Amino acid sequence: MTIPEKLRQQVVKEASYCCEYCKTSSRLTGTPLVMEHIIPRSLGGEDERENLAASCYRCNEFKGAKTHGIDPETGQLVPLFNPRNQIWNEHFIWVNGGTHMTGLTATGRATVISLRLNNDNLVEARTIWIESGWHPPLLNF
Repeated sequence: MTIPEKLRQQVVKEASYCCEYCKTSSRLTGTPLVMEHIIPRSLGGEDERENLAASCYRCNEFKGAKTHGIDPETGQLVPLFNPRNQIWNEHFIWVNGGTHMTGLTATGRATVISLRLNNDNLVEARTIWIESGWHPPLLNF
């Protein structure tokens, strides 16, 4: 099933053209965002607004069909961040001058690990964006 273009545009616009997980701007990368199914289709998720998030390709690939991850602090299986019903800055914070994300909650920590939000390539890109004044993004909540 194909997600209607109007719905895609709505999701991306509401996300301010940024990945709803790592907050990377598609305008920085020149790469369009994709539609991430918060509950994967393979687990019964549908193509409805409440189940869609704007995602960069990297976060979409690392998330895959996952809905839960292991909190490295407690070892417990916890739900991953859900951009439709959770607020980003309640679960994550920028550290090391903005090059790294840290999870503030079990969900945040599990999401950082599961989606590899501090992988070397992304940290290197953030370093360049910081030097150019493009990062970290201003989060308006």
